[in-house]
Amino acid sequence: MSNFGFNISNTRVISMDECNMGNVERLHLEVPSFKRCISCGACSATCSAHQFTDFNIRKLHNLYRRGQYAGLQEELKACMLCGKCTLVCPRGVNLRSMIINMRKILYEANKR
Repeated sequence: MSNFGFNISNTRVISMDECNMGNVERLHLEVPSFKRCISCGACSATCSAHQFTDFNIRKLHNLYRRGQYAGLQEELKACMLCGKCTLVCPRGVNLRSMIINMRKILYEANKR
């Protein structure tokens, strides 16, 4: 068999049955506006931290929503909590509160 210079990678499958969705439900209780996010990217486009790092609120939000918490706590530390993202959100998601509560929930989950 010859190699044509590329290989086909495996698809990335997320098994929602294996994810711990308890943290997502807890965030829904703490920040009800979290459910309204449509992942439009307005928050990431105006983010001050994104200008200097590869911090991306939309990416972190989607990872959290899928229950993929690996490395998320470190990524959340890049947020400066300036609130620009909250001002531009067309759905009125309180992103500042969302980030604070994500940090708190992940900290408590890792402490156990």
